[in-house]
Amino acid sequence: MRDLIHASARELQAHDYTPSQIESALESVFGVDTQLIADGTYFVAESTPAGSPPVIVGCGGWSKRKTLYGSDRWTGREDTLLDPRHDAAKIRAFFIHPAWARRGIGSLLLDTCEDAARSAGFQRFEMGATLTGAKLFRVKGYAPLEPIDVPLPNGSSLPVLRMSKQAWPPRLIPTEKTKRAAIVEHPNKKGAPICQTTNQQFIKYRISPQEPANS
Repeated sequence: MRDLIHASARELQAHDYTPSQIESALESVFGVDTQLIADGTYFVAESTPAGSPPVIVGCGGWSKRKTLYGSDRWTGREDTLLDPRHDAAKIRAFFIHPAWARRGIGSLLLDTCEDAARSAGFQRFEMGATLTGAKLFRVKGYAPLEPIDVPLPNGSSLPVLRMSKQAWPPRLIPTEKTKRAAIVEHPNKKGAPICQTTNQQFIKYRISPQEPANS
């Protein structure tokens, strides 16, 4: 996933951040917090072209812990568990490969994270969104709460937006979107598969704690 994250940050975020900001963020903020993998709350989307091995094209997760953003190398991580009755679940570490951007992969991952957090009893979602990601999250119902300047190792800072959304009950009436992302079983796939679009382009599954995060 490391190559995907680096490609995503360097290309898709180039309109919102300088190369210096992006490279420094890749040393600290951008990346996977492996606590999410240990908790079973981090997901990837794979492309499964006929006759070719699967390729990870996107990743993202949610957290029941206090940390709002940051990879394993981020010094501001707080692993204290949240109380679903009062606290907001954290939406974390979304990255889409540039070659697969604007194909609905981010939305599929976000829907999966929201549904899982809602099932765990959370009534609100919160995130530290990059300026690039905030554009998608606004469309998905997230409202900005406050700007945050994240300090970077090179002495500069990375502007992000704290955003929030109410966790409304899941839809009871299937929509065209939910039909296209129907739940299916893939018992031969590692990591507790979650769903696949009905055109069999993308498989989305939870990463097992035993799987390396750097593959």
